[in-house]
Amino acid sequence: MLDATKLRGILPATPTPVTADGTIDVAASKALFSWLFRQGIDGLVPLGGTGEYGALAKDQRIRFAELSAEAMAGAAGAGGKRGPVIAGVLDTGYYDALSAGRDFAAAGVDGLLVLTPYYTNPTQAGIRDYFLRYADESPVPILIYEIPYRTRIAIDPEILHELSRHERIIGMKACNTDMYHFLRTVAGVDSSFTILSGEDTLFPLHIAAGAKGGIVVTANLLPRAWRLIHDLASTGKLDKALEIHRSLIPMMNLAFAETNPGPMKAVMDLIGVEAPAMLAPLREPAEPLKRSLRRELSRLLATYEGVSAEGLPASQPV
Repeated sequence: MLDATKLRGILPATPTPVTADGTIDVAASKALFSWLFRQGIDGLVPLGGTGEYGALAKDQRIRFAELSAEAMAGAAGAGGKRGPVIAGVLDTGYYDALSAGRDFAAAGVDGLLVLTPYYTNPTQAGIRDYFLRYADESPVPILIYEIPYRTRIAIDPEILHELSRHERIIGMKACNTDMYHFLRTVAGVDSSFTILSGEDTLFPLHIAAGAKGGIVVTANLLPRAWRLIHDLASTGKLDKALEIHRSLIPMMNLAFAETNPGPMKAVMDLIGVEAPAMLAPLREPAEPLKRSLRRELSRLLATYEGVSAEGLPASQPV
């Protein structure tokens, strides 16, 4: 059973490779998993916003959950690392969200990343009750997914403190860009609860302030660079972690210049994954953006691919 101690390191928020008809591109999915496993990632988080959850048909969501779980099991069977597979659940209503979670658990995932209920504009007490009830009925442990710039509702730190004491609520993906909110949350959560950064742009600060790892979008493209930042920030070398993070800022600006995951999908051929197709209402990004991101990613891959904290580029001494 997944617990908070296994929520560590770099867990990419994976995009969903699809064909022109909106179904899962199995070959491209396997290529993505293979790339990530070779880079030593610590887990997979399919079917979040990066995975275009709301645009995928229900049966295709389940199929991608199955592929993710099978790939992770296969990696472990081949002598690789066995990390958790945590599937996103982004439905607006409780019963649909619970049904989706049960489907994903049956498909083999280890945990669920459950989005804050939105649109109905619940009270803080309503949010608390939603997650407590979901955790009681879920077949696998859950993480809270707080992303107020998408849902338009934040969870009070005091509510997160209370939720963190539930034995089946084992962590959260923190996407609240308010650092004081983050600090207040970290200060009061239970020791059995792990906070993971959900913001590429704030990742080293979140690690320094108490996050144990991150669910990182652009770790799909540069997993070794993100591992390097994580390892440095986790061992007190924040100045060096921030220096490397700054080198990624132009890439992040481009990757999020249009709605994620469009820009990222457009350049994934550079890591051996041909899967640029998007699902409506999202579209492939503008050509100038693609070209700029391609140039920047090529430069960063040449700098960081194959690099670890023990073997930094010559220009990046610890």
